[in-house]
Amino acid sequence: MELPASNSSCENGSLISLYCSSQKVLCQIVSDLQPEVPSNVTSNSWQERFRKNYSFYVGLGLAILSSFLVGSSVILKKKGLQRLVASGATRAVDGGYGYLKDSMWWAGFLTMAAGEVANFGAYAFAPATVVTPLGALSILISAVFSSYFLRESLNLLGKLGCVICVAGSTVMVIHAPEEEKITTIMEMAAKMKDTGYIVFAVFLLVSCLILIFVVAPRYGQRNILVYIVICSVIGAFSVPASKGLGMTIRNFFQGLPVVRHPLPYILSLMLALSISTQVNFLNRALDIFNTSLVFPIYYVFFTTTVMTSSIILFKEWYRMSAVDIVGTLAGFVTIILGVFMLHAFKDLDISQSSLPHMHKNPPATPAPEPSVIRLGDKNVLVDNMELSSTPSPEEKPKVFIAHS
Repeated sequence: MELPASNSSCENGSLISLYCSSQKVLCQIVSDLQPEVPSNVTSNSWQERFRKNYSFYVGLGLAILSSFLVGSSVILKKKGLQRLVASGATRAVDGGYGYLKDSMWWAGFLTMAAGEVANFGAYAFAPATVVTPLGALSILISAVFSSYFLRESLNLLGKLGCVICVAGSTVMVIHAPEEEKITTIMEMAAKMKDTGYIVFAVFLLVSCLILIFVVAPRYGQRNILVYIVICSVIGAFSVPASKGLGMTIRNFFQGLPVVRHPLPYILSLMLALSISTQVNFLNRALDIFNTSLVFPIYYVFFTTTVMTSSIILFKEWYRMSAVDIVGTLAGFVTIILGVFMLHAFKDLDISQSSLPHMHKNPPATPAPEPSVIRLGDKNVLVDNMELSSTPSPEEKPKVFIAHS
């Protein structure tokens, strides 16, 4: 059939000519046709509008809540470890697990678990390139709480390093690319089978095993970066696992056959091993080193590995412009500089009171000018010579001993 352009109106009373082969039919519209809408279409459209309009903000709010809970949990766990040391039990760094009997440590662990659940939900609603850098808020929360509850001090350069890390993370969020839209667990499985991601995952796993069994026993108690790098490398596996499990739950309520797929079970095992390893080595780092140093450095390395893993897994660089590439690199370099300031100058006693004052010092009183004596005035010259040669009553006589 063919509809002429001149009769393209479909209002009531309009005429439409329809052609079918050599036959011509003239039709008149008497009423609008409204198809029946199924009852479930309204619900789906409402869910679609909510996902498009408010999904990002829900993920943003969950990420902020997660940062607050995680930053608070570090303080609680540190208090539990301090109580363990005061009781004389074996410390966590020496392989002891006495903190499992401490209620304060369990309060911190449950708070961190709640933060991870909120973080888990944030990855389901918002892209990882936005959720992960927002962990910078937990740095500020842990630094403020540690100064009040743990009596830990952080010098001026360390505070500036924290601010620089947050600024660099903000720049990375602004220029972060949009990750590829993956809606089903089958698409996630196809992405994880990519050769580039498999090579990256094997490299991280081998590096982590070397750090745990070779480097950590020798240098773990002397270098703050050893335990933190282990936690960060293992954390690179937790983010894809969290995102995949969130996608699995969503597909389950959509009626897709996700129960028969093996990937959700693999991701669950990966997430359990990742979280348990992070808790173990993070406790060792908190047991030895200052909380104000452990958490910012951990955040920076964790964010770096997660962003790299997300870029490799979702191929995000294909849609990045030159401005976004430069901005992302600038944010990364800024974070590195902040970590350097935080770690390199941690032992210096630098505070705001040691900085130069803004007010100028009062001018010094000028010294009196020496009197000029003319050689022609002999009487004055002789008097000055006599005064300089006359010993003062406070001076003691000088005694010289000559040895032959």
